Amino acid sequence: MELFKEPISIKTITDKGFNGVKLVWTVDAQKAKEFRENYYPNCDILLVQINWGSIGGFYYIPLEVQKKIFKEMGRKKYIKLPKPGTNPRGVEITEEALSKIINSKGINSIKIHWVKTNLDYNPYKKWVDYWKEN
Repeated sequence: MELFKEPISIKTITDKGFNGVKLVWTVDAQKAKEFRENYYPNCDILLVQINWGSIGGFYYIPLEVQKKIFKEMGRKKYIKLPKPGTNPRGVEITEEALSKIINSKGINSIKIHWVKTNLDYNPYKKWVDYWKEN
């Protein structure tokens, strides 16, 4: 079954804000700079924002909305390079850019109240009991 006809990028964040979403994973400063100079939005995004104990969401972000915000903000305000001397593991979309995207018309979203549930489950005991029965 085909869900999407075009490529789609799937992103997740665990935060109440919209920061830390990677556009590309790299620790190389030169490659990060090259990426910023050559990047242009090229596919839809599915974003899941997990905010334990509070409200987060599931967002479908069409390519056209990304392109619009990218053109409005410009490359340097849209893309956040890693700080030199740190190990952030990638180039990010700025919190400002992603917030603007999320609040744009054309975004489909489902708000989710994230609740942690404690399960009384012990896999070791389950298998020991299972092997005793057989």
